Amino acid sequence: DIIPQPLLDQYLSMTDPARAQTVDTEIAKHCAYSLPGVALTLGRQNWHCLKDTYETLASDVQWKVRRTLAFSIHELAVILGDQLTAADLVPIFNGFLKDLDEVRIGVLKHLYDFLKLLHADKRREYLYQLQEFVVTDNSRNWRFRYELAEQLILILELYNPNDVFDYLRHIALTLCSDKVSEVRWISFKLVVAILQKFYANSANALGLNFINELVVRFRHCSKWVGRQAFAFICQVG
Repeated sequence: DIIPQPLLDQYLSMTDPARAQTVDTEIAKHCAYSLPGVALTLGRQNWHCLKDTYETLASDVQWKVRRTLAFSIHELAVILGDQLTAADLVPIFNGFLKDLDEVRIGVLKHLYDFLKLLHADKRREYLYQLQEFVVTDNSRNWRFRYELAEQLILILELYNPNDVFDYLRHIALTLCSDKVSEVRWISFKLVVAILQKFYANSANALGLNFINELVVRFRHCSKWVGRQAFAFICQVG
């Protein structure tokens, strides 16, 4: 009763490959763009009406269609709630993580927004995958690594100090040695945020270990750029 059935049927038919060939090659992209709005209108109780269409769009051969969904999957998660998100969106989210950089950037830009909606045990599974964001199809795509550092600063609050030390610390140190200065600068802020996380949670031993690692890696670096990095970390802190 929320949307007239003929109108809903017309919308759902947009994913028909025949329409894309005969009506409009961009029609699937338009369908993907408007899907969160349709889902919000229908409500989570009627998600079953859209689920198949969403899965079809998520596997569309056009990367622009998948990219559109990747940029809005965090909004759809808010609409659907944690149970439907875990059941129906997480598998698609995982697929986007392994997609082209043009698609991955969509989930990366809102990584914190999506992860914070998951239960702690499900969220913890992504600790192993965050490292994969350091590697891109094109190494010159430095904005991808910059975005990763920005997201990690936010993501720190979602994990305990031990997980930050075991997983996120390695990523931060790698980004601090990036060839692009903008990436290094935002990474220095990430390093300081990690130290603040440790000491705010009384994980003083972890904080001291990390400081010692920074001293060895940067303060005593044989290259001037490493020693400069240490000075900048101190400045940010």
